[in-house]
Amino acid sequence: MANVYTNYKAVLTTNELTTLYTVDTATTAIIKSIRVSNIDTENDCKISIYLVDSSVSYNLQTDRTVQSLTTEELLAAGSLDQDTADSSIGTPCPLVAKESEVIKVQAENGGDLHVILSVLEIS
Repeated sequence: MANVYTNYKAVLTTNELTTLYTVDTATTAIIKSIRVSNIDTENDCKISIYLVDSSVSYNLQTDRTVQSLTTEELLAAGSLDQDTADSSIGTPCPLVAKESEVIKVQAENGGDLHVILSVLEIS
């Protein structure tokens, strides 16, 4: 059994639903963090994130506002109120994903958001 720490990245250049990560065959993934940065200097941007298992899409975040020139942790515990600053949210809560499950993300505006997923893959 191999344990590999790695990350997956995406620049959301469109507002289309984008696959960020797919769990490999014979692998369990412990997703430790999903960080999103808004590089737009003037405008806030919303992000939605989903866990897809077969044909069912489970919502993890809907229209989470990421303020311009800020970074947020999407897997953080605590208040998920849109007006809550990232610093007031607790530490990230790991998310377990099974073989063939997919993490998808969608930005409100193309070109604003960068996303990094950090994961421990156990195979």
